[in-house]
Amino acid sequence: MRLSVLVQYLLPHRALSRLVYWATRWTWRPWKNFLIGRVVKAYAVDMSQAEQSDASAFASFNAFFTRALKSGARPLPEGANAIACPADGRVSRSGAIRDGRVFQAKGQDFSAAELLGDETAASPFANGSFITVYLSPRDYHRVHMPLAGTLRETLHIPGRLFSVAPFAVEAVPRLFARNERLVCHFEGASGPFAVIMVGAMLVSGVETVWSGVEIPPYSNSIVRKDWRGKGIHLERGAELGRFNMGSTVIVLLPAGTATLDSGLSAQLPVLMGQSIGRIAH
Repeated sequence: MRLSVLVQYLLPHRALSRLVYWATRWTWRPWKNFLIGRVVKAYAVDMSQAEQSDASAFASFNAFFTRALKSGARPLPEGANAIACPADGRVSRSGAIRDGRVFQAKGQDFSAAELLGDETAASPFANGSFITVYLSPRDYHRVHMPLAGTLRETLHIPGRLFSVAPFAVEAVPRLFARNERLVCHFEGASGPFAVIMVGAMLVSGVETVWSGVEIPPYSNSIVRKDWRGKGIHLERGAELGRFNMGSTVIVLLPAGTATLDSGLSAQLPVLMGQSIGRIAH
């Protein structure tokens, strides 16, 4: 096992993430400009599409990291049955869920029930399809709806905070089913679908448009919230949440309802809003 992976088993994940949480919200100008400048330079962040293109104008590093884009920067696909990519980033993996198991990397998979924290909720996805999108520090960090849907339920599932960078995904068994995450269940025109926002080391903050900050606080047991009857309906392409810092988003689609594009190979760059498949009507 690589030293960089082994060390992750030993580090105090939550303590480090709490430290980074406060560091990225410190508004002292020299500090926040130093952090922003380092990331912009190291990752060649393109600010030309940001609503605020002056990186030094953000009040904190986290404000820069969760920056909005200019109107029209991410057009949605044509056709009512097209599935929109939920985030900017790179495809980690995509394809069929086989007998309830989701492919992570060569020799690595996990069950949909583990990921969702609920055996019953996983049953519609047993032979469905999935896409996993990794957001790097250079990417736009808001997550959007792949399809129109009405929110039914969320589960904040406790866990570790391993890195979700490609080297860790290949080495840590069942990584996405082990990390702290927020599972969002929606009901769409063609049935249920789930959007899972997975936390990661140093980057474990998650918030939603309907409830604000969900993670932290960190949890030691599953926190389930029932949103049925609350009228929370989001159209395809609408923002549903954001990573305060970044991570990975996974979309699960039920069997027989969707066909993902065959060209969604591992490490393919994708943009929020581009077509990644089609719903069968």
